[in-house]
Amino acid sequence: MPLSDSVAVLKGVGPKKQVALNKLGINTIEDLFNFYPFRYDDLAQKKLNEISDQEKITLKGTIASEPTLTHFGRKKSRINFKLLIEHDVVSVSFFNQPWLKKQLETGKEIAVYGTYDPIRQSLAGIKILAQNQNDFVGVYRSSKDIKANTIKDIVKIAFASYQYEIVDVLPVSLRNKYRLENAKKMIAGMHFPTSKKEADLARRTAIFDEFFKFEAGITFLKKENKVNQGIIIDYDNEKLKKFIAKLPFELTNAQKRVVNEICHDMHSSNHMNRLLQGDVGSGKTVIAAIAMYAAVTAGMQTALMAPTEILAQQHAEKLAHLFESFDVNVALLTSSSVSKVKQRKELMEHLVNGDIDIVIGTQALIQDKVEFHNLGLVVTDEQHRFGVNQRKILREKGNNPDVLAMTATPIPRTLAITTYGEMDVSIINELPKGRQPIQTHWIPKKDTGKGMEFIKNELKKGSQAYIISALIEESEMLDLQNATEVYEKTKAYFGNEFKVGLLHGKLTAEEKDNVMQDFKNGKFDILVSTTVVEVGVDVPNATVMMILDADRFGLAQLHQLRGRVGRGSKASTCILVSDPKSDYGKKRMQTMVDTNDGFVISQKDLELRGPGDVLGYKQSGLPDFRVGNPISNLNILQIAQQEAYDIINDEEFEKKQENFELIKFLNQKMVEENKFD
Repeated sequence: MPLSDSVAVLKGVGPKKQVALNKLGINTIEDLFNFYPFRYDDLAQKKLNEISDQEKITLKGTIASEPTLTHFGRKKSRINFKLLIEHDVVSVSFFNQPWLKKQLETGKEIAVYGTYDPIRQSLAGIKILAQNQNDFVGVYRSSKDIKANTIKDIVKIAFASYQYEIVDVLPVSLRNKYRLENAKKMIAGMHFPTSKKEADLARRTAIFDEFFKFEAGITFLKKENKVNQGIIIDYDNEKLKKFIAKLPFELTNAQKRVVNEICHDMHSSNHMNRLLQGDVGSGKTVIAAIAMYAAVTAGMQTALMAPTEILAQQHAEKLAHLFESFDVNVALLTSSSVSKVKQRKELMEHLVNGDIDIVIGTQALIQDKVEFHNLGLVVTDEQHRFGVNQRKILREKGNNPDVLAMTATPIPRTLAITTYGEMDVSIINELPKGRQPIQTHWIPKKDTGKGMEFIKNELKKGSQAYIISALIEESEMLDLQNATEVYEKTKAYFGNEFKVGLLHGKLTAEEKDNVMQDFKNGKFDILVSTTVVEVGVDVPNATVMMILDADRFGLAQLHQLRGRVGRGSKASTCILVSDPKSDYGKKRMQTMVDTNDGFVISQKDLELRGPGDVLGYKQSGLPDFRVGNPISNLNILQIAQQEAYDIINDEEFEKKQENFELIKFLNQKMVEENKFD
């Protein structure tokens, strides 16, 4: 009975429960074991004088009065009784749970979990506990289709049947070194702890376990990549120097450093797999252009894949301009750029013949019909927006070409190095000279009118503006409704004086591209949008952005949005409209006012929000860990990385018996959709 069995094989899991579990990401027994409680309730009894006001606690005692059931209002009820605890009497009330009365009778011993009020010496009951229940209980994330207690029962059934299938991937020497549990005890301790101490040890083991497996995966992949020798791109250094000298601006010191790192990789026999991180507007595209030109001077082709048509088109325009006086043939391949069969066929022929040096495109690049003459370098823009397989298919169109991945989502260096371990990381940590910092102002909602007045003054100067409507997470339809409402109000405010456009998530990719292109071309002055404003789209004439209900966004997301203005030489402004109620919310808004540094903001965002929150690791390209937080558990992540490196690069790695399960795990994961790619 392998852990890859479907949860449908478990007793009590019918089609409805299976669908509900699948929606929570639980498809197999292994998924179920890895679906850990998100918190634990301590149900151990305390002495009454040790309990804080409104603390949730368990009281065990004897029912000392006849329980009474009272109905009031519409479908509301209350059960009252006295609970004798040694020499004290506590008043207990249960609201809107009339069925509990059958379980209550005078003289019966019970355990009640609820919220305690020491002044009234009363307990607002939440639930009656089973007499044999553990004092420390895990609480599971649930949904409207399946309750937390049902999940707990299913986990128990699965553990009883499958516990002997659980294997230890962590080598025993590593477990002993860090005093960790074996895998079976870890899973039992995470799901059914009998004490806080047991749960803490299981959690510490689970954090190390998932960090180690992740780091072992990327270390193993990196080792495999070294075995698969890369290509030497023997570029013409003199031509490259001339190209850099003729750029319309001088490179920053950070850009020069990154160019040297990339050129060194390309010229070596090792396969380049490099991540280029740079804040919004830091000049990543020109770095990519230099790398591409280096490949062209060596007689090789380059492909750049962008996530949307408008970004691909923008890259094509920029590169065509940069290569104007250099003998470089640049082509654009998107569904609309070569919509006619004849055009597409001709472009394909030029690619396979080697007539095209650089091709820029969207996912159209990974179609089967697209073939290259001599693909030497693959560049991906906003690489986390492509699936593993999409990136892999493009690479396989060449003979192990070098890879340069670009992202405008800043991630703190220590975290980037540990989580992108299979890639070398280059960071551009300064902005080009002459770039004016964006002035950010935070105003309350009551001053929205002042913000609109500021926008009007900017428009009168010939500038353009963005107005970002609030993110409504629960519903795309509400998102659309909200954006449409803001759009109508904006049109009413500006009347016929200025034209207003609307961009929202319900539009098709082509419609979004058309709206952005119209805005870029000045067909309207104001763009009302939800968060679908594309990263990287340049509208140099846009100098002001107003973000409504700014507290609904992650910090890093706000920074990405803010980066849509300030793309030209004009001074730019971002207005955050927000009334955060908590200190935490106020700190976030103040951070945006205080700094334009994406790396500082990213650090704050990860610290404040933790994994998988509104911004989400998936948006940033970071792995979505189940238990560990790469910021608060960074020391464990770094230890796991070092241990994985030492174990896998040990000459005796494949001979040591304690590594057999780890090797089996790594080989299996390499096969499964190249998970560590």
